Amino acid sequence: MNDLTARVRAFAEERDWQQFHKPKNLVMALAGEVGELVAEFQWLTPEQAGAVMDDAEAGARVRAEIGDVMIYLTRLADVLDIDLEEAALAKLTEVAVRYPAEKVRGSAAKR
Repeated sequence: MNDLTARVRAFAEERDWQQFHKPKNLVMALAGEVGELVAEFQWLTPEQAGAVMDDAEAGARVRAEIGDVMIYLTRLADVLDIDLEEAALAKLTEVAVRYPAEKVRGSAAKR
């Protein structure tokens, strides 16, 4: 994760883009990229969505959109000085307490 963060930061710095990488702008760009990822799945059946990576063209588009999402998320976390791995692990711990496996196994209901 640290290597990716450093590479994304360097990419922005080499282009003098850090001046545009304010949290609001990065969140908006991230939302746009998530929207593009959503569009790849929008009209697929659940079965087609589950097999999207079996199609070379569709799989390449999905991979590229996930890459864009990851880059913007990484950049946003860097600008806000958030350790992505630490934030994700903390959230996972919190959710595990809220949704203990023995009580929610097999259920998608929110508690």
